[in-house]
Amino acid sequence: MRPVLDLRVYLVTDTRLCGKRGVLATVAAALAGGVTAVQVRDPQASGRQLYELAMSVRNRLAGTGVPLIVDDRLDVALAVGANGVHLGQGDLPPPAARAVAGPDLVIGWSVTDLAQVADAHRFPAGTVDYLGVGPVYGTATKPDAGPAIGLIGLQSVCAVAAMPCVAIGGIDDTNAAAVTTSGAAGLAVVSAICTAADPGAAALRIRQAAGW
Repeated sequence: MRPVLDLRVYLVTDTRLCGKRGVLATVAAALAGGVTAVQVRDPQASGRQLYELAMSVRNRLAGTGVPLIVDDRLDVALAVGANGVHLGQGDLPPPAARAVAGPDLVIGWSVTDLAQVADAHRFPAGTVDYLGVGPVYGTATKPDAGPAIGLIGLQSVCAVAAMPCVAIGGIDDTNAAAVTTSGAAGLAVVSAICTAADPGAAALRIRQAAGW
């Protein structure tokens, strides 16, 4: 049965930004601060490397109730028994991913504008579980990200989307409240947690700022 995810504080890992501390230790610390979902993302990793990283994170999350999402790679998500996969506009189309994965895997899809939301609405019912919306603010974390859509762009997507929206791009404790007020059901956070001296404290500050 497909799980219902708590998307509120959604950590997206970045191997480079986690530095010497490493992804696993960063995830462990962030759990203590209240992250509610973890996406493993490393576009530079080989399939084998991503599999091993995702498996180690899955083992760390075991028993916590916090789901594991794998970025881009449906094959790796299925291989490690992740709860979901997050797909971008250039990845496997969500209907094709659903056909392979079956009904139990959560599928997220990245969108930036209303046309892409309309595409999501044309998919068969139940294809996509949530939308990743952004970048809301400018960010250097993802070099190929499009221009920032701002709070107005976020509001326009959240207002019409038939599925929950997770905002991403430059989000931290200074703007978390504005983002949630704009309609986001969750906050996807990369650098504000991965580069923090104390990832747990950073996650807690973001959660508190958002009123959660």
